[in-house]
Amino acid sequence: MPAIRNILRIALPVLLVMLSSPLIFAELPSPRLDRVNPLGAAAGTSLEVQVSGAEIEDLQTLVFDHPGIVAKPVEGKDLNKDRKFQVTIAADVPEGTYDARVTTKWGMSSPRLFAVSHGLADMAEQEPNNENATAQQLSVNTALNGQSDGNDRDVFRVALKAGQRITVDCQSARLDLQLDAVMQLLSVDGRQLASSGDYFGRDPFIDFQATADGDYFIVVHDLSYRGGLPYRLIVSNRPFVENVFPRAVQVGQTSELTAWGRNLSGNSEGKFSLTPPADAAIGMYRFLEHPTAHSVAPTAATCTLNGFQVRPDFGGASLNAVPVLLVDTPVSVEKEPNETLETPQPITLPAVISGRFDQQRDADWYEFSVEETGPYALDVYCERIAGQADPYVVLVDERGNRFQELDDFGHRQGPFDGHLRDPSGMVNLTAKQKYQLLVQDRYRRGGPRYQYVLSLRKPKPDFFVAAIHHQNPGPGGTTLRAGSAIYLDLIIHQRDGYKGAVVITAENLPPGVHCEATSIVSNSHGSVVLSADEHAANFDGPIKLIATGKQGDETIVREVRPYARVWQDNPASSRPTRQTFISVREQAPFGLQFENDKLTIEAGKKGEAKVQLKRLWPDFNGQLSLQSFAPPNSIKLNLPQIAAGANEATVTFDVQNNTQPGEYTITLLGQAQVPFEKDPKKGKANTLVTLACKPITITVSAAAK
Repeated sequence: MPAIRNILRIALPVLLVMLSSPLIFAELPSPRLDRVNPLGAAAGTSLEVQVSGAEIEDLQTLVFDHPGIVAKPVEGKDLNKDRKFQVTIAADVPEGTYDARVTTKWGMSSPRLFAVSHGLADMAEQEPNNENATAQQLSVNTALNGQSDGNDRDVFRVALKAGQRITVDCQSARLDLQLDAVMQLLSVDGRQLASSGDYFGRDPFIDFQATADGDYFIVVHDLSYRGGLPYRLIVSNRPFVENVFPRAVQVGQTSELTAWGRNLSGNSEGKFSLTPPADAAIGMYRFLEHPTAHSVAPTAATCTLNGFQVRPDFGGASLNAVPVLLVDTPVSVEKEPNETLETPQPITLPAVISGRFDQQRDADWYEFSVEETGPYALDVYCERIAGQADPYVVLVDERGNRFQELDDFGHRQGPFDGHLRDPSGMVNLTAKQKYQLLVQDRYRRGGPRYQYVLSLRKPKPDFFVAAIHHQNPGPGGTTLRAGSAIYLDLIIHQRDGYKGAVVITAENLPPGVHCEATSIVSNSHGSVVLSADEHAANFDGPIKLIATGKQGDETIVREVRPYARVWQDNPASSRPTRQTFISVREQAPFGLQFENDKLTIEAGKKGEAKVQLKRLWPDFNGQLSLQSFAPPNSIKLNLPQIAAGANEATVTFDVQNNTQPGEYTITLLGQAQVPFEKDPKKGKANTLVTLACKPITITVSAAAK
C-alpha cells in the first residue's frame, strides 16, 4: 500500500496538470532530413533529386558539404509540393559520400548521405522485378538506386562471361538508411551460388566469379521483408580493396603496403606506395567515405583515431576507401610464429605493430622489457580502423602471473556512442623485468578482415573532443534563434593521463553570433554555448570549434570533431560529419544570461549569481525552470524557478573542498511552456521550449590554509 500511495502522490499532480492545460511536450520546429532520392550519382552529371523529412515546410535550398555539388529548385515545379532539386556534380568531385542538408524557414536540417561515384552508370529500379521472368537487366559497372518491396523481393539480371569476376555491394546502412538487406546470387536455373548479409555492418556484399557464359540473378530483400526502404546496389568489376597491411603509417614517411581485395590488376593481392596526404596530422581523422560500417548500428568509432582513408589504384581507383592509422613513431609488423607464451615475438618500446589474426584461434604473443619504472599507455586499434575483431589484451609478468587485462573503452553520452571494442588504458611496469603480452580476438575468429594495430609507449597526455547537437525527440538541425542561445554536447576523451583544462573556442562565426571560451576541467562531458544578438540576421553555414589545452610548457590544439545523430528510434546513433553547421533564425521566445558572467569562489565555499530572463515574445508570461547541464562533479548547484511574470532568480554554487583550482564554465538550460503554433491561422498551444543560458565561468581558488 505505501508503494501505491507513493505512485499516486507522484502521478496525480501530473495528471491534473495534463487535464487542466493543453500541454504539448515538443520543442520549436527543427528540420529533419530523412531521405534523399536517388541516393547518389556519378561525378560530371546532373539529376533531379527529391527530399523528404519532417518540419521541412517552406523549403529553401539543398546544401552539400562539397562546393562542387550544387542544387537548385527544379524550374516549373512547386518546391514545397514536389520537393525536387536539380543537382549538378562537377567532374572533379572526388568519389565518396557527402552530407546533404535542406534549409527551411525553421533552419538547416540534420544531414543525410549522398554518394558520388566515378566510372559507374546510374539507373533507377523499375518495377515489376519480383521474379526471374521480370528481372531488371543490369550491366557491369552500374549503380542502381532501388527500394525494398514489402513481403517480396527485387530481382536483377546480369550477363557475365566465364571467368569474369564481379563484386555486388548493397549499400543502405552505410548511407544512413534502415534496410537490413539480404542478398543472393542465383544461376539461371535457380541454384544459389552465393549469399550475404551483415558484411559491412548490416549491408551485404558478394564477390563472385562466373564459371560459364550466361545470365545470373541478383536477389535483394529486407531481412524482415519490410517495404519502402531504399538502397544503392553496385555491380562492378573495378578494383575493390578491402584491407591493406600494415594498417599504420608514420607521419611524413612513404610506406610500402600490401592490399587484399578483388580485381586488383587481375589478382587478389597487390602492392602500392603510400605517403600520408598533406592535410593528415596527429589529432585529425580525414575520410573520403563516412565511416559508418564499423558495427551493426552507426557509431562514433573514429572519435579517438588519428589517420585518414586511402583509395588505392590498381588500374582504376578502388571502390572502397580503407582507414589507415597515422602515428609519429616507426611501424613494425607482427611475425609468426608467435602463437604461444613460449614463442613470443620480441619488441622494443615505443612499439607500433600492425598485426592480424591469421586463422581461427590465433593468438599473438609479444615479449618486451622497459628501461624505466612507471605507467605506459597501451592501445589496440581494431574497430577504429574497420577491423572485425573484438580484441582483448592480457599482460603476464616474468613469474608467469597474469596481472592485467584490458578490453573495451570509450564514452557513451546521449546520442553519441563512442564505446568501442578496442582495448585502451594504462599499465604500470617495472624496469628490467620481462613481460609477455597477448592480443587475441574474444571469439577466436581469424582471417584477412581481423586486423589490428598494437601501440605501447610511454604516456603522452593528449585529448580528443567531439561535439554533437542533442535534439529531442530525434535528429534535427542546430538552429540558433535571435536573442537566445543553444548548446552542443561535448564528449572529451582524455588520453594517457591528461589532467588539465580543455578550452573550447569557435571560429568562422557569422555577425551577431558569439561563443564564450568554455573551460572543461577533468570531465568527459561538457557543453559549448552559442548565442545570437537580438537582431542577428538569418544564417546557414559551417562554423569551426577548436579545443586547446596545456601539458607542461606545450600547448595542444585539436579540432573538435563534429557528429550527427542518425536515427530517431535509436537514441545512441551517431556518425561523423565533416563540418559543424548552424542556422540563425527569427527571434526566440526568451533569452537567458547571468548578470555577471564571471565569478570567483574559494574551494569549500559558496557563491551566488543572478540569472536574468528576457521575455522576447509578448504572450510568454509563464514560469521558467532552470536546469544544469553537465556540471562539474565538484560544484553543486541550487537552481530556483523564475516565477510567472518575474525576470530573474539567484543561483547558488557550492564548491566542494576537493575542487581543483582553475576555471570552470557552467551551462544552464531554461525550460518553459510557450504559446506557439506553426500555422498562424490556428490557435496557439503551450509548447515546451528548452533554450540555453549564456554560460558563467567560475574561477575556483585554492582553499585558504
